[in-house]
Amino acid sequence: MLKTIKADIEAVFDRDPAARGLLEVILTYSGLHSIIMHRIAHFLYNKGLSLVPRMISQFSRFLTGIEIHPGATIGKGFFIDHGLGVVIGETTEVGDNVTLYQGVTLGGTGKEDGKRHPTLGDDVMVSAGAKVLGSIEIGDNAKVGAGAVVLDPIPPNTTVVGVPGKVVVQNGERVRGEADLEHGNLPDPVEEMLKCMNRRIEKLEKKVKEEGKE
Repeated sequence: MLKTIKADIEAVFDRDPAARGLLEVILTYSGLHSIIMHRIAHFLYNKGLSLVPRMISQFSRFLTGIEIHPGATIGKGFFIDHGLGVVIGETTEVGDNVTLYQGVTLGGTGKEDGKRHPTLGDDVMVSAGAKVLGSIEIGDNAKVGAGAVVLDPIPPNTTVVGVPGKVVVQNGERVRGEADLEHGNLPDPVEEMLKCMNRRIEKLEKKVKEEGKE
């Protein structure tokens, strides 16, 4: 557990340019506090306890604004940036070196039994406000854009944006002319569709005017 927590601390320095020093990170980073408490709760949960791990989870929620069910399995190098509002469900499985931003939900879609929460591969990034729902798999190196709602599996090396989530980049290739893997510069499929419709309307208007002159 100590090695895993060390990897979580290193992840803060790797992915947050605002991190100034070890003491600051340990004392002030709510995402780090939540994952440390989760790892303790998860250890006890796996020992067959239920009440104490849930109490630790609720205390963590009160302290940090981040709710992680003690049953969730989370790999090393996990980083939650500005974590307020993050929710991670009981049967969620998260790989190594995953990054979540504020307001992310890794949740279920109903009252189904068994595996009902997502599985995230290694090196996945889920941007602010995104919702990944149901027992679906998110492949390694996938990126989910801010505010997206993902209900279907995502292949590895893929960027998904929009509501519902749509693939815009896969294996480094742009899909439908969309662009970019930058977290702050992800494409908007709805905007692109509206632009396409506007261009088509302009062409039709031009054609009507030309026919009117004839």
